[in-house]
Amino acid sequence: MQRLVDNALAVTKESVKTFTYESLNNIARLINGVSAILLTVLPGKTNILEGVQGWELRPTFRGPRFPRWMENGVSSFNQLIHELSVDSDTSSIDYSSGEDDLDGICPASPSSHGSRTSRTSSFIKRDWHWTDWMAYIFSWILLPARFLLGIPLLLLRLVNIRGSKAYSDPASPRPINFHSFRKAYATKDHVVHRTTDRRRGVIEDLHLAIEIFIEAIFDLFHKAAHCVLSPSEAFRVFLRWFSSPSTVKDDDDALNASVSTTTLGDNDPALTERNLTLYHPLNTDARTCRDVITELGYPYEAIHVITADGYVLLLERIPRRDARKAVYLQHGILDSSMGWVSNGVVGSPAFAAFDKGYDVFLGNFRGLVSREHVQKNISSRQYWRYSINEHGTEDIPAMIEKIHEVKTAELKISQPDEETNDEQPYKLCAISHSLGGAGMLMYVITRRIEEKPHRLSRLILLSPAGFHDDSTVVFTMVEYLFVLLAPFLAIFVPAFYIPTRFFRMLLNKLARDFHNYPAVGGLVQTLMSYVVGGDSSNWVGVLGLPHYNMNDMPGVSFRVAHHLAQLKRTGKFRMYDYGSASANMQVYGSPEPLDLGEYYSLIDIPVDLVAGRKDRVIRPSMVKKHYKLMKESGVEVSYSEFEYAHLDFTFSHHEELLAYVMSRLLLVEPAPKRQSSPKALRLKKKGPTNS
Repeated sequence: MQRLVDNALAVTKESVKTFTYESLNNIARLINGVSAILLTVLPGKTNILEGVQGWELRPTFRGPRFPRWMENGVSSFNQLIHELSVDSDTSSIDYSSGEDDLDGICPASPSSHGSRTSRTSSFIKRDWHWTDWMAYIFSWILLPARFLLGIPLLLLRLVNIRGSKAYSDPASPRPINFHSFRKAYATKDHVVHRTTDRRRGVIEDLHLAIEIFIEAIFDLFHKAAHCVLSPSEAFRVFLRWFSSPSTVKDDDDALNASVSTTTLGDNDPALTERNLTLYHPLNTDARTCRDVITELGYPYEAIHVITADGYVLLLERIPRRDARKAVYLQHGILDSSMGWVSNGVVGSPAFAAFDKGYDVFLGNFRGLVSREHVQKNISSRQYWRYSINEHGTEDIPAMIEKIHEVKTAELKISQPDEETNDEQPYKLCAISHSLGGAGMLMYVITRRIEEKPHRLSRLILLSPAGFHDDSTVVFTMVEYLFVLLAPFLAIFVPAFYIPTRFFRMLLNKLARDFHNYPAVGGLVQTLMSYVVGGDSSNWVGVLGLPHYNMNDMPGVSFRVAHHLAQLKRTGKFRMYDYGSASANMQVYGSPEPLDLGEYYSLIDIPVDLVAGRKDRVIRPSMVKKHYKLMKESGVEVSYSEFEYAHLDFTFSHHEELLAYVMSRLLLVEPAPKRQSSPKALRLKKKGPTNS
């Protein structure tokens, strides 16, 4: 009787799980199919969906061709990666199952293993033909028949399994516990896949939650039936619970391993024990720029910078301490330093600069949901009370002064025999994108007005903000509406960001679903590109970057958005208008904000402007406006255009752009070493005298 009840419950449970699983899958396929149909109707999708793959921070198995600017690169790590990619021909790849290679001499590396998964999954993706649609429709029609036919087949399978267990020889050796072995191998496999995207999507979470719920319900029914049919055995189990101590830590030990780790770039690179948690209940991807840099084998250093008004900024570094040339990269709006390393070893500007011998610094503007400030209890309204002014006059000066302090101290230690004077012992170039470009121009001009050194040798501005009067109809409508509602919004909306952890987690998981269901992701990509005027940037891919996670994400303050609206309305590159002549007089000493375009003659360093022909956020005409004013003011300026959209400058791998940026950086010669004078050398050899 007990066996009959167990079989009935098992069949019913598996049937319910199969039905719910297939139903959810069919709903997801239906949504994906409807999205595909809508994509065929919407105009302009061909251009909008160009280059949307490759956004998940996954190392590619074969990788792009070795770039020209890395042929004589400094990094031996990149040379090794290149040699591996050249030697690994896709025609010789063995796609045998993992069980055949379990006893191999050495396991696959993280990059190769994760990339093989990515390569294999890419083979599965294909365009749907009309025959696929017909098969899809018939699968829905025949779903009840499939369900009814599946029940007897499942019963037959269970009977066979029971029979094989009954006829097995009890005296035979104990079989290998494949469950525990598979569990251990899965744990190792989880470690191997640390460099790949570790998220589950919303659909996958629903699958898992429904399965757990069904298991729990039927487990309850099974125990209840067991108690009714076998009361004596149930009583013995009940007594055992109270007589023996609980030992349930084995699973936790398998999921939380203590491993020896070290961080590259530390002063003391000794191995230290660190608990590595291989399981996260919400399964979200919250990797930081540090994780990406160190996982790819580069050194890393984090420097916390405090601005004059108390904001705590994170200045990240790929250190080359004895280098006499440094580069400072500054991101744009709703971005972070992750953008400069998101394309991996051979596609990211930060790694390209490091491989050419530069000391690389990655700046991060204020404006995170975590609200890092010296005042721990600062209110949301106080924290977000800043405009682009503060980016250019507080954030960038604080980070560049910290770079100067660090570089000067390090070069003095590494080269003590060098003669010291007031000259800067290194050359610093800056690469900025979008809003970072506007902040950088504001920084240079205000420092020149204040007669303070800006410490820069060259500016490379990728689609810089500042002028926005030539924009799409969508941006024009948003600007007029925003300016109209600004007095009302300023009271209730201090900033634009996702306020709760739940909704940030939901965004993080939806980005994974957009990748799993390409038609849905393509539809979202198309709609978002319409919102920004048809710009073909990989907007969905950017949402998948881990700096948009449940713990933190960049936001936009109300004043920054209002400042951008003011720039579009006036058609001038001005500082923030506080709304009244008296307020402006108190800040600027004049009733009108400072017009930065009129002070371009103060720029005393070469400037390279780069525009994207497909950029609909900051059109090439607006970058040309910067160029025209600088040229008229006598600035040494160059202008270049590429076939890129707005986000392609940071989030897409373009060898042409990287080659151009590296060529402009190399125009700045590193600071020469200044040898000590003979008199100073004699004094050093003689040493101090006792009087």
